[in-house]
Amino acid sequence: MANKEATVAELTEHFRTSSAIVLTEYRGLSVAQLKELRRGIQADATYAVVKNTLTKIAAKEAGIDAFDGMLIGPSALAFVHGDAVTVAKSLRDFAKDNPALVIKGGYFDGAPISPAEVMQLANLETREVLLAKLAGAFKASLFGAAYMFTAPLAQAARTVDALRQKQESAG
Repeated sequence: MANKEATVAELTEHFRTSSAIVLTEYRGLSVAQLKELRRGIQADATYAVVKNTLTKIAAKEAGIDAFDGMLIGPSALAFVHGDAVTVAKSLRDFAKDNPALVIKGGYFDGAPISPAEVMQLANLETREVLLAKLAGAFKASLFGAAYMFTAPLAQAARTVDALRQKQESAG
């Protein structure tokens, strides 16, 4: 009994501290395939095979009802502590190669999301790519601004130089 309580407490903590959670069914996957999946997402998530009854209790304790009615069959949860987009991409790609992995739903930004919405999340750019694009846009804007500020000065200098040369040749 104490072991079940410890498991529920650990799951509840995962539910409370995760930025996103993806519920999967893994029926038909081998232990080696599950290890491969865990390795693929370990930088951003913890992938846990869970007992449905204990998961229901833990989710309820954490105030999450996103998985009500979905905890049927062999279930596993990806508790995201890093980039949710990266985890969604990894799960999508793994499921392409291993159709036995079924994405049943998720929880993101305080709300339940459908399997289709998990796929939409997977199609987004990663945080790093978006930051790089933003930095590139800022850099381009700064170069544009610098050119805009220096162009009138350069034009004025050329005009003054042309006037000076005209006076010298006239004089």
